[in-house]
Amino acid sequence: MNNPFALWTYLSTSPLLWLTVTVLAWVVADFIAGRSGRHPLVNPMLIAVALVAGLLLATGTPYGTYFAGAQFVHFLLGPATVAIAVPLFRNGRTVLRNALPMAAALLAGGLTAILSALGIAAALGVPRDVLIALAP
Repeated sequence: MNNPFALWTYLSTSPLLWLTVTVLAWVVADFIAGRSGRHPLVNPMLIAVALVAGLLLATGTPYGTYFAGAQFVHFLLGPATVAIAVPLFRNGRTVLRNALPMAAALLAGGLTAILSALGIAAALGVPRDVLIALAP
């Protein structure tokens, strides 16, 4: 084999590769989070996204190619999200008792997300008129 990257070129177009990468990234990230004692700053989702994004950048793989393989995980997120309704229903009283703190947390998180996105965009040089159009 003259080109050592020929195997990677072949595998990178396979949907199974990107599904496997996604699952392995999650397993590694969950392991790291577990070793940290599930510290809130060691978020397995953030770690998994960083691992996959780093691999995509390092290999020059377009997101479309990645998503062609990872779409199965994307498809399963819908039913998983709906499945959250079962424990919410079973713990309805607890949810209602904590509605105000949860609403406050949602408001704080939403504002933090908006302001940090605008701040990062401004730091990266997005024009002011675009930032004003994006502001809530």
